[in-house]
Amino acid sequence: MLDTLIRQLFELRWFKKLKTNTVPRWIILLIDMLLVACSYVVFVLSSLDPQVSLTPFLLLRNLVLVVAVYGFVTYFSKSYTCVIRLSVIEDLFREFIVVLVSTAILIVMNLIYGAIASNVLFSYWGVIYVGVLSFAMLTIERLMIKYIYARITATESNRRKVLVLGTSLDSLILANALKNEIGGKYEPVGLLSIKNGKDKDEINGFKVYKYSAEDVQKIFVGGGIHALIFDSSNIKLMRNGFADTFIENNIALLAINKVEEFELDDEREGSNISTYIKEVQIEDLLGREPIVLNNTLVRSHIKDSVVLITGACGSIGSEIVRQVATYKARRIVLVDQAETPMHDLSLELAKEFPDADVVLFMGDVHNHARMEKAFKDYRPKYVFHAAAYKHVPMMELNPTEAVLTNVEGTKNIADLALKYEVYKFVMVSTDKAVNPSNIMGCTKRLAEIYCQSLFFDAQKMGKNTQFITTRFGNVLGSNGSVIPLFRKQIENGGPVTVTHRDIIRYFMTIPEACSLVLEAGCMGHGGEIYIFDMGQPVRIYDLATRMISLAGLRPNEDIKIEEIGLRPGEKLYEELLNDKENTVKTDNEKIMIAQVRKYDYIDVCNNIDNIIELAQSGNVHDMVKGMKQFVPEYKSMHSEYEDIDKELERDDKSSDNYYFNPTAPVGK
Repeated sequence: MLDTLIRQLFELRWFKKLKTNTVPRWIILLIDMLLVACSYVVFVLSSLDPQVSLTPFLLLRNLVLVVAVYGFVTYFSKSYTCVIRLSVIEDLFREFIVVLVSTAILIVMNLIYGAIASNVLFSYWGVIYVGVLSFAMLTIERLMIKYIYARITATESNRRKVLVLGTSLDSLILANALKNEIGGKYEPVGLLSIKNGKDKDEINGFKVYKYSAEDVQKIFVGGGIHALIFDSSNIKLMRNGFADTFIENNIALLAINKVEEFELDDEREGSNISTYIKEVQIEDLLGREPIVLNNTLVRSHIKDSVVLITGACGSIGSEIVRQVATYKARRIVLVDQAETPMHDLSLELAKEFPDADVVLFMGDVHNHARMEKAFKDYRPKYVFHAAAYKHVPMMELNPTEAVLTNVEGTKNIADLALKYEVYKFVMVSTDKAVNPSNIMGCTKRLAEIYCQSLFFDAQKMGKNTQFITTRFGNVLGSNGSVIPLFRKQIENGGPVTVTHRDIIRYFMTIPEACSLVLEAGCMGHGGEIYIFDMGQPVRIYDLATRMISLAGLRPNEDIKIEEIGLRPGEKLYEELLNDKENTVKTDNEKIMIAQVRKYDYIDVCNNIDNIIELAQSGNVHDMVKGMKQFVPEYKSMHSEYEDIDKELERDDKSSDNYYFNPTAPVGK
């Protein structure tokens, strides 16, 4: 009979609209106070106390006082929120605290009033009676609400069955919240236990499944279970290979950042737990132990300082801008030549950081006069140099532009930083600068050499500007990176293209990369090249198969994977250190200093000036030859410039000759 009435109630038009959201909190609060009022009325009508002979006015006064005290405690304890989401025990505990505190307040009021008026507001027996009866009625109310919501959930058939990972309290809270959610997407049918030893068959009404890699297919596919949901406490487990079993069996993985996010979210009316759950992306599984950065150190440097950022609209540059804005820089000067991205970033900053003083400065870093105006007008204390051409195949096709931007552009910014007495200059470099195999990598190595040699020369002249370099691998989600490419190819139905089956790369997230740049800039004293513990490298072919599986598709069946061959200048693997380099530890175990060879500044200037001059004149052959003579570890791979390596071998150049005479004729 009750189920029939509930079903009929659900069919009402106004109720269908209501049930898609949680019950408004003010309704729960109103019902709570009505039940407290009823408790007092029942006490009065029971005639168990001599004070029932009080006048109607005094009885009404006492009723108002009781409801006011309970209302005050209930409101500030938030016990009228999250009624559906919390377990029965948690909910009853909150109500017990409300009743206990309210009773104590009423007793104290009695004592104070008695001391002043030689009388009491209520009988002490009455206060306790109302507390006990209120607790009983509030308990029944919450049980009824939970029951009705459970029946609503049971009537919805479009939910996807899921298991929740773990048997901890957080896992139970998540499972209960999903089960009781109105209009939710998921129906938790059990918990997946990964513990060793004996497990319970059931916890709090949820069946417990014992994890076994061999039984995953049977548990999920056989049971019609769509996905596994886990919270952030299990992300390390997932990254260490646990996720692979599910990916290989085409079982969806869903993640929620923190249980507390929905448990304590009482500011959003009608918020659903499902809105916090997202499908796991490959980026989530490529991380490592979180890098603990010294935010206090960075804040102490950046706050109230003028900061200039080149390449401010790129993937790295724009994230540096956001983090600098978070640290309350006095002024942020954005330098970039890309008009539309600059406009888009300015709109974002105006919205997210309305109080930030942001300067939009359009210009190319190899335009010395334009760059000098930025330094002269704004006098930055910190410079983060992220402007660069970075795409290897594109720079193989346009080598002179790589030199003009990556080498001459860096030289311009570094020279201006010294001239205008910048406190710290931080250059963003790449692992491709180590034993470079392409034009882009060699230009970044030349930029590193120039900045480091400039610092040591400036020291001799008593200059205080500190030049620091940060070097790291591929950045997840950056413009033109492999993951967005694969994702787009999968969305288009394939094929997914990889250059070589065995190619490997290191990966890090954009926020991590930029946090590294900021901390390195603040901890460095000048002349350092900081490298980053990138974790284990990832095979790109495996990355493609995992991304296809995460999309719920079968690699090489639903989506083909094609090898297209290594691109010009591309290595099978990248290095973070030259073979001759060593590292020195820092206070952060994830950040190290590369011990690299020091160059004489005059020799560096002569060689780099000559390379830039050749680039400006368009003499590609002599320019590349000069680069190879100055950076002898630069050996071209899969590139037309391999012929120059053979030419140098024929010329019988000494492997120890790191310099060439910039005044001597170079060429065929």
